[in-house]
Order: sequence, then structure tokens, then C-alpha cells
Amino acid sequence: MSDDAFETNREAWNRRTAIHLESKFYDVDAFRKGACSLNEIEKGILGDVRGRRILHLQCHFGQDSLSLARLGAKVTGVDLSDAAIRAARGLNDEMGLDAEFVCCDLYSLPDHLDGEFDRVYTSYGVLGWLPDMDRWAEIVRRYLAPGGKLLLIEFHPLVWMWDEKLSFIEEAYFNRGPLRFTQQGTYTDGGEDQEIESVGWNHGLGEVVTALLKQGLRLERLEEFDYSPYDCFEKVVKVAERKYRLEPFGDKLPLVYALEASREG
Repeated sequence: MSDDAFETNREAWNRRTAIHLESKFYDVDAFRKGACSLNEIEKGILGDVRGRRILHLQCHFGQDSLSLARLGAKVTGVDLSDAAIRAARGLNDEMGLDAEFVCCDLYSLPDHLDGEFDRVYTSYGVLGWLPDMDRWAEIVRRYLAPGGKLLLIEFHPLVWMWDEKLSFIEEAYFNRGPLRFTQQGTYTDGGEDQEIESVGWNHGLGEVVTALLKQGLRLERLEEFDYSPYDCFEKVVKVAERKYRLEPFGDKLPLVYALEASREG
């Protein structure tokens, strides 16, 4: 990632963090009282995490990291936003948990963290902030212990092709280079009076899977879902608890996919 893109996105996520901590979307007060941020999809894939060493990449302000710690995992969260990591550490201390947090650009993580993990976990809106899937896959492989698994739950790349109003295809499915955009507010409630600039990339499923296979990882699951657990897009309709679909398309398009890949043991 170029220094310019890194700084643009770090500033964007610092500003988003301030909004998200006060939002109903993340509901930090309920989280403090014991609410779990993990959804049905990732709970089913993660299984029993007690005693597992888990590396959570692009953890934002740590709700999933801390939810995993509450369930008995030994968690290390990583994020590029210093505001998010400060908030994560504060919540960790406040709730008496033992998660650890590292603030850095994901590609520079080997300069900041040693060791290997039983699970590398990352979810929902993560890969689009990274320009190079080969380098990402190298990081995943670097931190997986023998027999360890990557667990990726991500919004489907089809989602990012549409314009915000879901009226036409605006972007390519394939990675054609950086996409610079300005968003009014963020995907949560709050911050509607702010303009936030970001840089992103779209990565098709083939690009993601091939990058992992090139690292010698074994693909064990690739599952697509016709709903999102989050009400974070235009024109969504709620079909069940924590299940939303894009109203114009119903159940015809995948909104999320889950990928599991393992390192040989």
C-alpha cells in the first residue's frame, strides 16, 4: 500500500472510529454489558475457541476480538487505526480481558509481531482496503501454525460493483487498481455531516483463492450467503434477525461469503 493510501485510510478509520463508538449500529453500551458481536456465520465456522490462539486481522476497535476473548480464546487484534486500537485497549482493560492489540499497516505486521496462531480470523469489509492479495496471503501463511486455519468472512465482491443507489454497475468485479471515493458519513448512524475520503480495491473470489493456494494453503470451505448480517447498505430489507437483503434483488445475489483454508500440519 502506498504511503498516501495508507495515510488516507488511517485518517478515514480514525474518524469513523469516533462515530462508531457512539453509534447504535455498534451499541457499545450493550457490548459492555455482555452482548456478543459475532454473527451466526462466524460462530458456526469458528466453533469452540477455548484455548485457541487467534490472530484477528483488521479488527477495528476490537468488538469481535473481545467477544472471542470472552469465549476463552487468547486473542491478538491488529488494525491500522491508532484511534481504534486505543479504544480496543480501553475496552479490554475496562472489561478485565487479556486480549492484545497491535497498531500497524497489515503488510508491516512482521515488524511488530512474532509467533504463530491456531486461527487467523478476519471479517466483513476487510479485503477492500488492501491492494495486493498475494502479500495478504503471505501474512496469513506467516502467522498460521502447522495445522492452523484461516477463517475469512467477507462481503461478496459483487456488492461493491453497484453504485450506492443500486441502480447500475459502477465498478469492475476485478481489481483494476485503486478506487478513490468520498463518503458522506459512514455505514453506521451518525457523522452524516462529515465527508470521509478513502482508497479501496475490489478483489474477485478467484484472486483471493488463488493467492491462498499459491501459499500452499488448502481450501476447505467456500460458501456464499444470500444475506448480510448487517443493515449497512442502501435499500435493504430485513428478512430475519441479523439477516438483511438488498430489496431490488431479494435472494438472487450473494452478499457474503465464508472461506476456510488450512496450513498443512
